[in-house]
Amino acid sequence: MNRAKKRYGQHFLHDPGTIDRIVRAIDPRPGDRVVEVGPGRGAITAPLLAALGSLDVVEIDPEVVPQLRARCAGRGELRVHQADALEFDFRALRGDGPRLRLVGNLPYNVSTPLLFHFLEQLDAVASMHFMLQKEVVARMAARPGNKDYGRLTVMLAPRVRVVPLFDIGAGAFAPPPRVVSTFFELVPHTAPPFEISDTAAYAKVVSAAFAQRRKTLRNSLSGLLDAEAIRAAGVDPGARPETLEPARFAALAARVRP
Repeated sequence: MNRAKKRYGQHFLHDPGTIDRIVRAIDPRPGDRVVEVGPGRGAITAPLLAALGSLDVVEIDPEVVPQLRARCAGRGELRVHQADALEFDFRALRGDGPRLRLVGNLPYNVSTPLLFHFLEQLDAVASMHFMLQKEVVARMAARPGNKDYGRLTVMLAPRVRVVPLFDIGAGAFAPPPRVVSTFFELVPHTAPPFEISDTAAYAKVVSAAFAQRRKTLRNSLSGLLDAEAIRAAGVDPGARPETLEPARFAALAARVRP
């Protein structure tokens, strides 16, 4: 049996109860175009394939693929894409077919870049069900005024709604991670919750605001906006970034000069 590799951030799920709960939460239906990211040894892959009849998986580690195929033999058509999910073209995989449902136990060491890679191709995605460390999901789902509220929260807010579903203890994995995990859903917005006139400016404002989150916006945004421009956006220059709704960052971004 292949050992988990630290460079890939591998922690293989093995607990039957947890696997069943995850599959039920995903609720795969025939006709769904499901893509599993990082299937590993196939703990989730096998029951998903049995329910769907066909399944695409994106796996970076070539050494686990034979075991994955063996575990899924006779359950349906398994299409293995041996690739780095950070570089994978999900739009091309979708083609002219239905939008994809992405699922997986994401490697914790590259989780944030992966999430943004998925969001860049959100027009090809119908839904996302993932597993990450609990503290990261708490940041993703935090509300203004909460200590977990930050850059990740605000950057996700225009694109998706974060729905934490349930926690998973370290004992459900081999080797066990040093953290509690959370299984969660990302639901793409059917319509933007607020308008962003310049996505690059939005990213700059959010990054600058939370780079030194204890500072007031007057100080943290001094390289982008002066106090007058902040007020013109309907925001108090003396406020701290963790108190602002995501839409306020969009208003600030609209005041940034090209």
